[in-house]
Amino acid sequence: MPESTFENLADSLLAALEEGIGAYADAELQGGILTVEGDSAKGGGVWVVNKHAPTRQIWLSSPVSGARHYAFDAATGRWQDTRGGEELLAVLSTELGVTLAWSAP
Repeated sequence: MPESTFENLADSLLAALEEGIGAYADAELQGGILTVEGDSAKGGGVWVVNKHAPTRQIWLSSPVSGARHYAFDAATGRWQDTRGGEELLAVLSTELGVTLAWSAP
């Protein structure tokens, strides 16, 4: 995937996540890094979602599921776990207790 395509997809995803999560938790996007502070009533913790251009991946650091890497699957239009796990939005939706949606631009 060309770098410009990755940047467009990743920036669009991170902006949608900030908007979708921001209504329920403290979410801040700065320099391609989204930081989410979880509600202490739900166990709390900090989630970090960032774009990693050299590998064309989105990286997630979660206090629930640990570190994961996601690559864009053009066939499905989703960010899939590189180790065969769940899709990024499904993981974040479950862990943060919010419904998240995104579609590739």
